Amino acid sequence: MHSNPEDEVIKNLLKEARTIAVVGLSPKPHRDSFKVAAYMQASGYRIIPVHPNAREVLGEKVYRSLAEIPEKVDIVNVFRRSDQVVPVVVDAVGLKPKAVWLQVGITSEEGAAIAKEHGIDMIMDRCLMLEHKRLCTNC
Repeated sequence: MHSNPEDEVIKNLLKEARTIAVVGLSPKPHRDSFKVAAYMQASGYRIIPVHPNAREVLGEKVYRSLAEIPEKVDIVNVFRRSDQVVPVVVDAVGLKPKAVWLQVGITSEEGAAIAKEHGIDMIMDRCLMLEHKRLCTNC
């Protein structure tokens, strides 16, 4: 069974990461995905939105899938249901991120196994924004 990395590993990930692809980033400001991405962007991270229908979110070009992203991604942050995680992880493998991050309420043992097989850390059922606030007051 998967267990999340220790706090020190997560803190180092957040200190070293520069680019976060957000799968399911809504263009609607009242949605959690938008609030989390806006906070992370305001904290100095480059946000790459991934959404099948939007064109621009938070001033950034939106990609329809992870496979379309032409640049390095450090973290893939996922706002999709648990039953939709495995294809996202499979697509993420091609980007070789340091981690795939599943938001609160999202888990996938199969996705975690795929990530681990490819040397990618998996963080499940945790809010990226809250963990950043908790661990990175000086990041």
